[in-house]
Amino acid sequence: MRTTKVTSLSLPPKLLREAERLARREGRTKSELLREALRRYVADSRWRGLQEFGRAQARKLRIKESDVERLVQEYRTER
Repeated sequence: MRTTKVTSLSLPPKLLREAERLARREGRTKSELLREALRRYVADSRWRGLQEFGRAQARKLRIKESDVERLVQEYRTER
């Protein structure tokens, strides 16, 4: 059974040429290159979401963002 699905993707010609060059230079297929790019984008998006959640929590608790690391360290030391 197949573990991947085929999809089509539209890219501007210049970006496609750049992807082809990069894939060739790294000895990978365009699919591998684009899968990695999408995985990184998803991971970055999740990280930005976590950061925004943390900022919202800090605002809610009236904690300055610059104090967060110190407070975490104090909490860890207490345990």
